[in-house]
Amino acid sequence: MDYKNRIESTLLSRINERRMLEVIQQHGPSSRATLTRVSGLTAPTVSKAVDSLLRRGFVEEVDPLEQSLGRPGRLVRMAAESAAVLGVVIDAAACCVVAAGLDGKVSEAQTRRFATQDSYAALLDSLERHCRDLLGGITGRVHGIGVSVPGLVNERLGEIVCCPNLHILDKRNPARDLEQRLGVACLLLQETDALCLGERMYGDAHGLHDFAMLDVSTGLGLGVMAGGQVLAGHSGMAGEVGHITVDLDGVRCGCGNRGCLETLATDTALARLVSEKLGRPLTVAEVAAEISRRPGDFQHELRVVTEYLAIAIAAVINIFNPTALFVHGEILVCSAERFARVLERVKQRTLTASLADCTIVATRSSKRQAAIAGIMHHMTNAWAPSIR
Repeated sequence: MDYKNRIESTLLSRINERRMLEVIQQHGPSSRATLTRVSGLTAPTVSKAVDSLLRRGFVEEVDPLEQSLGRPGRLVRMAAESAAVLGVVIDAAACCVVAAGLDGKVSEAQTRRFATQDSYAALLDSLERHCRDLLGGITGRVHGIGVSVPGLVNERLGEIVCCPNLHILDKRNPARDLEQRLGVACLLLQETDALCLGERMYGDAHGLHDFAMLDVSTGLGLGVMAGGQVLAGHSGMAGEVGHITVDLDGVRCGCGNRGCLETLATDTALARLVSEKLGRPLTVAEVAAEISRRPGDFQHELRVVTEYLAIAIAAVINIFNPTALFVHGEILVCSAERFARVLERVKQRTLTASLADCTIVATRSSKRQAAIAGIMHHMTNAWAPSIR
């Protein structure tokens, strides 16, 4: 009986500590009095939880910036100087590695960018080199590395079963391979799921339990937060709306089929259409610059991708009925004028009642922030179950 009581006491302590982590992540640096008020826990319970998190290096105490009369209480914040995590973003054209404190703040000074190599071995060597470079400058404890990847991540098999836009990742697990090389715990994250976590932890989805994230930058991926949890499906591969066939005679997709939605509704789709028109291959960044210089020359291409992106957005809203839909992209999403045209077409494609329930937002999230959020979410979940 004593053994059972000890287990229950330890679990309860962990749950309280998780609650503290969640409150600090949501509200930023806070005094113990504020944590007591916001969490609804008693002052002794909060003090015990904070002391435990301090010992384990998850949080740290700092003096308030503005000193008040008397003896001001110190603020508890996520460990920004005494601990760190790394985020790795693998994408079709470029990759990056970023180091951040547990507060999740990213900077260019702590980011390393490089072009994606043609072979998996060369890619892994570059990731290891840049990770070691950043790890060498960290004085505190490194709690883990989040590795964000495109494609279908099968959680049961523990690998990327298919990556239509970067086939060197097929049947691979770069997180597992990096962990073996670096000796630091690494977590494999599907990039759109990670974007969901990043938006909820650091973006405009604060406090939302039911929203969706549509990434239309390279491929077309969907992440759905339902009841506060990322919708995974049987094997973790839910959300691949980009591989729904919308043009029976369309171009060949990286998945092997023809006419997939992502071949018509993404930044890379627009880049392909503009490249075909100009007779030379252009990157997404180059196409964005061309369109900005002479938008009148590419109205047909813009109209095609706008129509299909509206179809994708409408499908997500009609099927999942989210409170908000965040859209992540470059050419059509980052331009207020172009995105407004997309939203006009969405009105024609979506069920009126479902659209009235949903706010559509061009997200400011980044994939490097998402990779950090993914490893932070994993740390919080691994510490204790949520009481909600």
